[in-house]
Amino acid sequence: MRLPSLNALRAFEAAARHLSLTRAAEELRVTPAAVSHQVKALEEDLGVPLLRRVRREFFLTDAAQAGLPALREAFDLLGEAVERMRNEQPDRQLMISVLPSFAVSWLVPRLSRFQAEHPEIDVRLDTTDRVVDLRREAIDLGIRFGAGDYPGLEVEQLLDEEIFPVCSPALLEGPHPLRTPEDLRHHSLLHVDWTPFVEETSDWKLWLMAAGLEGVADVSRGPRFSHTNLALQAAVHGQGVVIGSRALAEDDLAAGRLVRPFGMSVPVNFCYFVVTSPAGARLPKVAAFKDWLLREAAGERDRDRTAGA
Repeated sequence: MRLPSLNALRAFEAAARHLSLTRAAEELRVTPAAVSHQVKALEEDLGVPLLRRVRREFFLTDAAQAGLPALREAFDLLGEAVERMRNEQPDRQLMISVLPSFAVSWLVPRLSRFQAEHPEIDVRLDTTDRVVDLRREAIDLGIRFGAGDYPGLEVEQLLDEEIFPVCSPALLEGPHPLRTPEDLRHHSLLHVDWTPFVEETSDWKLWLMAAGLEGVADVSRGPRFSHTNLALQAAVHGQGVVIGSRALAEDDLAAGRLVRPFGMSVPVNFCYFVVTSPAGARLPKVAAFKDWLLREAAGERDRDRTAGA
């Protein structure tokens, strides 16, 4: 089977992904006219229209939509093949994109167990709140917190989540001991600026609403932190009460650095997911890390069930 020009296919893929000749040209470092010429050449070669322009907007034809997913995967595979040929030694480096708080509080304390199983793999952590493009960036695997809707990626749930107040054991004593939620009015509430919840249902508001305790404490006051792990550290040092979560506060709770002053927890609709590109999922190093992550999470769920029995 005769294939069309690789340059034409690449120009079409970029134009279809951006729905813009200008942005495609910027990515490919050519002119918009060159991209347009390549797309038209591909249409003539295939004998079908691929892009339609209505006023100033581009739309994909049915033929373009039918072929685009496989074409994107093919370019991912080509990129993977080129990287393998470029490196004389096997690729030992595994790049992981992960939220900073999850990295510090959950992943890093367990990472030595993966390294013991796979000393041949060098793990590199890219801690960021930014949602990276696993198809276009040098990232092998991502751990995301959200609703699980990640088109074009292979997705598996890692951990579900629930939230509850946590504090230093020292706050259970003193002039205003924390014994009931009403005692929160005597203590600083610690807040996290990055949160998946909208402002109207921030973590503190969500928990207080679920507990039927709206108005018991002023949720507009108190220190604010950019990441959950920073707020948890402030709580460890007795600086206030923070909304923690099972995944992020588990180790501090187990070690006694934090306690749950009240029993009520609130499940949330967001979970932690492992995401990979279709091409990346085929790499042995990615499969090994993903398998290890899922085993760690399964072990954690088993320990939770045993503790609750």
